Amino acid sequence: MNTLVQRLKTAFADETLRKRILFVFGALLAFRVLAVVPIPSIDALRLQEFFANNQFLGLLNIFSGGGLSNLSIVMLGVGPYITAAIIMQLLSAMVPKIKAMYHEEGQAGRQKFTQYSRLLTIPLGTLQAFGFLMLLQRQGVIGMLSPVEFATNVIVITAGAVFLMWIGELISEFGIGNGVSLLIFAGIIAQLPSAISQLLFTYDPTMLPTYIGFLAAAAIIVFGIVYVNEAERPIPITYAKQARGFRKQQGDTHLPLRVNQAGVMPIIFALSILLFPQMMINFFAGPQTTGGIVGFILGVMENMWIYGAIYFILVFLFTYFYTAITFEVESVAENLQKTGAFIPGVRPGQTTIEYISTILTRITFIGGVFLGLIAILPIIMQAITGLQTLAIGGTALLIVVAVVVDFVKRLDAQIAMREY
Repeated sequence: MNTLVQRLKTAFADETLRKRILFVFGALLAFRVLAVVPIPSIDALRLQEFFANNQFLGLLNIFSGGGLSNLSIVMLGVGPYITAAIIMQLLSAMVPKIKAMYHEEGQAGRQKFTQYSRLLTIPLGTLQAFGFLMLLQRQGVIGMLSPVEFATNVIVITAGAVFLMWIGELISEFGIGNGVSLLIFAGIIAQLPSAISQLLFTYDPTMLPTYIGFLAAAAIIVFGIVYVNEAERPIPITYAKQARGFRKQQGDTHLPLRVNQAGVMPIIFALSILLFPQMMINFFAGPQTTGGIVGFILGVMENMWIYGAIYFILVFLFTYFYTAITFEVESVAENLQKTGAFIPGVRPGQTTIEYISTILTRITFIGGVFLGLIAILPIIMQAITGLQTLAIGGTALLIVVAVVVDFVKRLDAQIAMREY
């Protein structure tokens, strides 16, 4: 505790670091102010019922920082920007020119890659704003808008998404930590007071053992998230140092492979895949649709066990996919060979590639199962406790823990740099 207090004192004593921290707080405050400014013509009661009956939109609301449940002018959150980044990552795996731009052209190539993601955010935000407004009109959540009012709302909502993208990039540049992750983190934390008040409002003394068990489970889950996120599988590396005199010195190090190499991105991938068909089904289905193919699909998606199984499988598969496109084993093996490094007992070249790939496949299996269980954690907790208010948001918890750990690490790095 004394060390933590000393770190905070050191951070605020340094003028540059203090400005960075205050900039982060100011940007997050601006985001939260915009998140409570609603678009016009909202039926608040109908909106609450709509979100209560749609678990998927509840998960999607996490990435909008609560703005979607309020139908605020930033209701899309950083979703369009994340989707644009995902599309660019997919294209980098399929289009050689984009792959070369990202991996081989250095800083200039990455800046161009980021610029394409920004430009792609605008049409994606427009399409999502149009789709959500049409869906909410069909469900009776908002009143019928004239063409001018509808177009104005689409423009305002798209501008809100672009504005949040800009704020996120400013935080990354002038603050501390990843701006997009911090925006999502702020949205999750902002929903805690309402969740706690709802829990207190429905408090029942006979459920005290359940509450205690819930707190214990939450503590265990947080420990598990931190443990898995920080877990690594080191591969020993031996390399020849510069020869001195008549002796050739050897050096030993290791190549760390993270168990959760993909982070939270597979969950975002899975949500993006599940979003499109659900939006299309709800768009074509009226509020009273109960029969036919559309009604059957709606029934399947509303079944929490079937939905949970599909969600788990998608997260598991995307864990392997995202790890494959972000961690290039061939490049790692090539760099080791160029620097004269090798894995003891493993020949350079193709044998090294196969060796690293085998280990990566095994630990990715653990990471995929972990992320899948975290994603469907709310469904599991609802089944165990039978209470909606005690459903731990596994995705939200994973993001919160990951962002806090990353922020502390970056703050420590900044403090250490200034101490030296």
